[in-house]
Amino acid sequence: MKTGLLAALVGLALSASAHATTTREIKQEPVQGYRYQIVTTDDSAITRRIVDDMVRRLVPVFAVFRTELAQHRRMLYVTVGPAALREVAQRRCDCVVISTFTSSQVVRSILGTLPAARAALFTAVYAEPAPADQLRLVALLYRRPVRVAAILGPDTAFLKPVLENEHVNVLQADPDEDINRLLGQIAQTDVLLALPDSAVYNTENFRNILLSTYRHKQGVIGFSADMVKAGALATTYSEVEDINAQVAEIVGSYVAGGELPAPQFPRYFHTIVNEGVARSLDVEVADNVRNFARPVPAHQP
Repeated sequence: MKTGLLAALVGLALSASAHATTTREIKQEPVQGYRYQIVTTDDSAITRRIVDDMVRRLVPVFAVFRTELAQHRRMLYVTVGPAALREVAQRRCDCVVISTFTSSQVVRSILGTLPAARAALFTAVYAEPAPADQLRLVALLYRRPVRVAAILGPDTAFLKPVLENEHVNVLQADPDEDINRLLGQIAQTDVLLALPDSAVYNTENFRNILLSTYRHKQGVIGFSADMVKAGALATTYSEVEDINAQVAEIVGSYVAGGELPAPQFPRYFHTIVNEGVARSLDVEVADNVRNFARPVPAHQP
């Protein structure tokens, strides 16, 4: 259980240690000086899978590039993971950057250190699920009005207006606050919506969170598949190919018109449910829950 959780937290960059930076660069002959690079910080199997799939998707995009179009900057970086994003953020370059496989918390933290004009040249596809999709999953699971709570740390406070607009009971956690006191305040709610914030969800707190919510018959909607395997009720999640397809769409739009969109949550996803936890909580899992997904369109390579 602890290993699965740790993998989820590390994968979402809640603790980002420094590694030696390696860069994989793909050059297209006819682009007349325009280049892009996929920047990584390790050579693990998952990183190789990400890069190989991303190259397959991006090469056709750049094959149709024309220098007379609207791009003013001739370098585009795609960073894989938080260490790569930090490294590229420190570069002095005439470039735009797309961050991938990094949580919204970490992306915002890194971009917050940059001048506004520089930060505007960065966008991202966040690592964690969109809160709106998670709340839709809650509705499908329970099939009745339920009370949903979320605990936010300082770095996820930006989500408070969005969640409150969806009638989620939001508690703000101080960095040194006892998690058990916060859990006591939401004991009367039906669901805890977990969001990737290291001030709240870490290896020290997660066991207490699971025990408390289980005791109060509360379902935890996690932010990764590993959290569900470790004891959360369910989550939507995005595969490598889902994230990369969205990145290819962003790159295609930028190549075609020079516009870089705002950072965004994953568009394409699937659902995983812990059936044993569902039975313990007396939640009947229907097929429309198991099949809740937004697949990559068929026209994507």
